[in-house]
Amino acid sequence: MTVDATYPVEPWCLRETSLNLDVLAQSESLFALSNGHIGLRGNLDEGEPHGAPGTYLNSFFEIRPLPYAEAGFGYPEEGQTLVDVTNGKILRLMVDDEPFDVRYGELQHHERTLDFRAGTLTRSVRWRSPAGRLIDVTSTRLVSLAQRGVAAIEYVVEAVDEFTRVTIQSELVANEDQPETSEDPRAAALLERPLEPVSHDCDGGRAVLIHRTRQSELSMAAAMDHDVDVPGRVETHTECWDDLARTTVICGLRPGQKLRVVKYLAYGWSSLRSRPALHDQVAGALTGARYTSWQGLLDAQRAYLDNFWDNADVEVEGDPEIQQAVRFGLFHVLQASARAERRAIPGKGLTGTGYDGHAFWDTEGFVLPVLTYTHPHAAADALRWRATTLDLARARAAELDLAGASFPWRTIRGQECSAYWPAGTAAWHVNADIAVAFERYRVVTGDQSLEEDCGLEVLIETARLWVSLGHHDRHGRWHLDGVTGPDEYTAVVRDNVFTNLMAADNLRIAAAACGRHSERARALGVTTEETAAWRDAADAVHVPIDEGLGVHQQCEGFTTLREWDFDDNTSYPLLLHEPYVRLYPAQVIKQADLVLAMHWQSHAFTPEQKARNVDYYEPRMVRDSSLSASTQAVLCAEVGHLELAHDYAYEAALIDLRNLHDNTRDGLHMASLAGAWTALVAGFGGMRDDDGVLELDPHLPEQITRLRFRIRWRGLRVTVDANHGDVVYGLTPCDGSDGARLTIRHAGADLDLSSDEPTTVRLQERTPSLPEPKQPAGRRPQRRLR
Repeated sequence: MTVDATYPVEPWCLRETSLNLDVLAQSESLFALSNGHIGLRGNLDEGEPHGAPGTYLNSFFEIRPLPYAEAGFGYPEEGQTLVDVTNGKILRLMVDDEPFDVRYGELQHHERTLDFRAGTLTRSVRWRSPAGRLIDVTSTRLVSLAQRGVAAIEYVVEAVDEFTRVTIQSELVANEDQPETSEDPRAAALLERPLEPVSHDCDGGRAVLIHRTRQSELSMAAAMDHDVDVPGRVETHTECWDDLARTTVICGLRPGQKLRVVKYLAYGWSSLRSRPALHDQVAGALTGARYTSWQGLLDAQRAYLDNFWDNADVEVEGDPEIQQAVRFGLFHVLQASARAERRAIPGKGLTGTGYDGHAFWDTEGFVLPVLTYTHPHAAADALRWRATTLDLARARAAELDLAGASFPWRTIRGQECSAYWPAGTAAWHVNADIAVAFERYRVVTGDQSLEEDCGLEVLIETARLWVSLGHHDRHGRWHLDGVTGPDEYTAVVRDNVFTNLMAADNLRIAAAACGRHSERARALGVTTEETAAWRDAADAVHVPIDEGLGVHQQCEGFTTLREWDFDDNTSYPLLLHEPYVRLYPAQVIKQADLVLAMHWQSHAFTPEQKARNVDYYEPRMVRDSSLSASTQAVLCAEVGHLELAHDYAYEAALIDLRNLHDNTRDGLHMASLAGAWTALVAGFGGMRDDDGVLELDPHLPEQITRLRFRIRWRGLRVTVDANHGDVVYGLTPCDGSDGARLTIRHAGADLDLSSDEPTTVRLQERTPSLPEPKQPAGRRPQRRLR
């Protein structure tokens, strides 16, 4: 594995030093900007060439039918697909009478930089037109983290060697042509002209286009306005039609003179508000942006990110690639969530239309743990979104003749959109993943209000679902049958360990929450007998073990299934090359499943069991899911395989920067980017929280000489600074007060921390009890530079 010279390894930015049109779609995902409400793919300012145009509004979707060769009762009939909305990024440039297009003339210089601290995408270009005119173009783009509905672009053109007539056409364009979709099921469905025009108007340099979707009946508005700065005479003109608004700026530039255009954009959507209300909303947002000014937007962006990095930064010495990658990942996780505000966090964020823009269990399982420890109000917003969909989840459970609530496997608005039962409806664990995320937020932040406001009801209804799904056998053991765990290559099974342990945790959490809020619980119909039944089921949950092998079975009977011939099946991912009739009855694992249970339910396993389980399951996991590498990094680190864990951490962190799954063009892998943080903090930092206390036990692989990270815990910022000999714990109250104290668990023993001075302890050496395990043929993790 070699470093891509196009993207130099730098600690605080992603910089592209040359333009390769063959990977343009991939770079558009990498350089995407978002605030969780608006998403702009990193398309070139001129709009063409492009891999896939992309402007998205969180949860703005169209409905499409889900076709079945043979449908069954309870199968969802409709899907939801993220819509590419009105594109405001376009600034077409004419140099004399020739369009600036990087495919023509001579591109003498090209550089783009995504700055993780400034929150901007900058671009600098020198281009000689076919007629010989030489120009410099510099642009800076942002999606505001401070003003939710606002984006802005500064576009500067300079004549270099002779007088040049320059024309800029700044546009809003709806219903752009989309590239053909691939046969990869992870890609999005193609929607043709999804936006129906409602109204358009323009005045001076301002224009507003309003559209709506035909089936989902959502309305959206996009607006633009401009500041123009140029020496000498300039002419501007704005016009608009149903699907296009254009402001034209024309002037003449002598050598060294510059034309500067600042384009302000505003977006909004609603399922309820009227056309005038939407129009006024985006008009008001534009006015606010212009009042703030371009420089004010830059300053607010930097201030927001300074505060974020103070609480979230991870410093890695000895591995500059992972240092860059973990900050890249944290930046994009923040962008996906910062201003989502009770909307979903999609699996691709707002960087592309992969998976149709759906949210999965990835959100609660992989993204929210990061946000809970670094940016908790964004985690709370995401959980409140889940709670707003509770009635839909209740209706889905009732449709399936079950009690409680069944949350969807994949969705945008809250309805189930998975047309594949074994890896959708049968993956019931999503309900426990949501419940555990609510509990983690309460434990980590100390904030009880979320549980009081909406979490309690979610916990109750998910607990009721598990009781209606499970049953006690004649020996008193509690079972869950017909379920799919995280491993989608082993589907519709009995007693998946991950699902059983998560369900049991869900039941205990719900019972405890009803005890904390007894009056509210009674109002929701919860009785003492019901909570006792939850605890009984949790205590009796069956966890299958193969006594002969001395390992947990991923599900009942898993270790007796046929061994998969890895040497004869080396085309990955297997889901694109092998029928499920071959995968289901074999010991081949798509992604961490039993291994994930040992991370999320760590207290349920002994150290010896973890070591033996890792040894058994590593040779059977093919990592055909981007969710797997980070979990394998955590468990390999815990059992002492630190160098293997380092390789897995590398793979999780570099998945998009190196396009390791060959589908970054469809959008970034948010869960894996969040998983890079998890691999470092939970893997090499040894952090666990599943037992209700903060546990830390750092151990570093050879190449990483120092790891320093920050996490928030109940109003305190805990700083962990580890090298190969010591770890220094620092404690700082988030409100700036003095005299704080906290007891954590370090290496299994209580340790008292004080904000008065740092606490230094020695690291305990970690020696693996078993040799480093092998991986399936061709599936060793991507090797980092050594």
